[in-house]
Amino acid sequence: MSGTVVSYPIPAYANVPIEAQFYKPSQFFISTITLGITTTVTTTTNHNYVIGQQVRLLIPPSFGCYELNNTFGYVLSIPSLTSVEVSINSYGGTPFQSSTATTQPQILAIGDINSGQTNSNTVNSNLNIPGSFQNISPL
Repeated sequence: MSGTVVSYPIPAYANVPIEAQFYKPSQFFISTITLGITTTVTTTTNHNYVIGQQVRLLIPPSFGCYELNNTFGYVLSIPSLTSVEVSINSYGGTPFQSSTATTQPQILAIGDINSGQTNSNTVNSNLNIPGSFQNISPL
């Protein structure tokens, strides 16, 4: 029987697991938070967010700022390689504080916001979607 395609489970070597470090933008630990009409988050390492990226804050109770836990907003500006201004109104909130808790506060990307230019012709197939996840895997 020629032309028959047999489909079996994909072997493990051909279906490598998703590893978070191979995608950007990604999750970063928070070192400080400046409260205000907009919120400025400083990360412990250089972040890879872009303006317009949607992000979420995860703040364990021992770090203060409990009102910001599970809030989300959009990146408004990038003042430095380790800080990001987001559209979360934290004015009058509980100040951020250091803690020795095992679970660290985090800022993380919330998927693809699907905004921005997409090519309208088939000649150039590159997409430009600000805030979308990009596979940067060396594999």
